[in-house]
Amino acid sequence: MLLQHKWLWLPAILILLYPVIVGGSNYYIILINMVGINAISAMALNLLTGYGGQISVGHSGFLAIGAYAAAIFSTKLGVAFWLALPLGGVVTGVIGLLIGIPAVRLKGHFLAVATLGFAVSIPLIAMKWDSLTGGFAGISVKKPGLFAGSTPFYYLVVFVTAFLAWIIYNLIHSRLGRAFIAIRESEIAAEVMGINVPLYKAFMFALSAFFTGLAGGLYVFMVGFISPNDFTLTTSFLILAMIVVGGLASLPGSILGAALLTLLPYMTDRWIGVTNAVIGLAMGAIILFLPHGLASLWKRRRRQAQAAQTGEEGEVSPFVNI
Repeated sequence: MLLQHKWLWLPAILILLYPVIVGGSNYYIILINMVGINAISAMALNLLTGYGGQISVGHSGFLAIGAYAAAIFSTKLGVAFWLALPLGGVVTGVIGLLIGIPAVRLKGHFLAVATLGFAVSIPLIAMKWDSLTGGFAGISVKKPGLFAGSTPFYYLVVFVTAFLAWIIYNLIHSRLGRAFIAIRESEIAAEVMGINVPLYKAFMFALSAFFTGLAGGLYVFMVGFISPNDFTLTTSFLILAMIVVGGLASLPGSILGAALLTLLPYMTDRWIGVTNAVIGLAMGAIILFLPHGLASLWKRRRRQAQAAQTGEEGEVSPFVNI
């Protein structure tokens, strides 16, 4: 897939050797784990928004549901880690489908407002449903035995992130993905081509929620705890910012955006009040100078190389589709 580009082998080797490079430091390993978890969330949202054209500001709710579901399966039902993690994703996917069915009739900012309400309601439900979620006290989760250490869990996150990127990549380039893109471009034209638009839009929500739920499950097993305050509305806006900064309709862009907006706060947290300003400035600079995201740099370079060969100039599409 993506490793067919020779220049990607170096980052791949660095990722594999990263625990050795940082001397096994838990802090730096967990930091990159968060990049991987956020990258999964960003790719899931990009599948819905970048490729499907459906704006969602509710993905923090899906993260919370996936985390709580995995924690409940693991602690209260005694389900093994290998089963609790995908089951958390399935539960989240089913709820995403239930959210998507009424939401398919909404468009643009109306859909954004609806998903915004969903994101706000999930932490409140978690706070009030003490018998299931533990309320304010949250749920403590035992880390999986084989991946109890930070380094083994790091390789698990790397594997899951790469595996899900491969799955989403193949989904995008399948008949299903082409239907998503057709709906994004024009729902009327998609209907004329025989695409059941409401069904596909609901399925988009279910798929996006499923992948996001897996990210939430990875988070709770990494941290060993989940509470209503872990995934707030700010998380939703941050994930949305990741795909805008990285590039809509771009899987590499999702990963780049997740890396940038995950690492920036950790680089600036020593200065009180500076973090949000730095993130805002970074986003503003990218939107001004790279309106199609960081991934458009590669697309632009490739088009320039083609233009140099043919003697023609080309513009970068607003949807990168990598």
